[in-house]
Amino acid sequence: MYTNELDGRHAYRREQRRLMTRGSTHIRLRIPKKLRLVGIIGFAVIALFVAFANDAARAFESDAPSRSLGTTEDGSLVNGKRLPTSGTNFRAYGRLPIALGRNSLHGRVRDAVLSAYAQVEKRHPETTFVYGECGWPSGGRIRPHVTHRNGLSIDFMVPVSSEGRSAMLRTHSGNKYGYSVHFDTHGWCEAQQCRIDFDAMASHLLCLADAAEAEGLSIWRVIFAPDLQPLLFATEKGKALQERLTFPEKQSWVRHDEHYHVDFHNPDKENGEQVVPGDA
Repeated sequence: MYTNELDGRHAYRREQRRLMTRGSTHIRLRIPKKLRLVGIIGFAVIALFVAFANDAARAFESDAPSRSLGTTEDGSLVNGKRLPTSGTNFRAYGRLPIALGRNSLHGRVRDAVLSAYAQVEKRHPETTFVYGECGWPSGGRIRPHVTHRNGLSIDFMVPVSSEGRSAMLRTHSGNKYGYSVHFDTHGWCEAQQCRIDFDAMASHLLCLADAAEAEGLSIWRVIFAPDLQPLLFATEKGKALQERLTFPEKQSWVRHDEHYHVDFHNPDKENGEQVVPGDA
């Protein structure tokens, strides 16, 4: 009799566990479905934002002229203008950063950048250029940069070639949108098996200088790794670069080997005055 009671209790407990397990399984099956739905909707919203935010923001930009206040190190921007996501021979360094507005410039600087791309396409039709960080639509601190605060600073990722043909530097979140890519003192990147195309870079900078002049602007400085500058100046257009543009010889706080940083004089000051520069 005792054995029968014990067996009955065990059977009862097994049945309770079975019911509880079935119930908890039912709950576990319902919750993931809701979470999956929320996740799918959230992912879709984020994907749409990343894909179209920059174009939408450009469509609703004010036509009012831009104005740069203060300096590249301590300033702001009024009516900043965003660069396009891409063009026939250029693209942005990443869709997420530009969706957030990190590709904003003074309107005349933006126009000069686009004009330069159109000009350099005639000289290097096979090259796709990549632009990098600019600034916020209203300027101000944009981490991790020291400058880029008043719409007069822009980074350009170096044009590259691979196996003797023009290539494009791969930029994505995994390599900090290109900023963690590194080149040796010969301009070679082992990680991406490519080499800096110094000829295309020189042409682009000269086209940028021409486009700036056409917009009533002037380039203040071009920051590029000092140990790579001799290779840039050794190109056919190297002498013209040295005559027309200023390349600081002092090493900045970051090497600037994967990109070259360009600052423009402030067109909203009578003499284009700038403060003695720090690091970009």
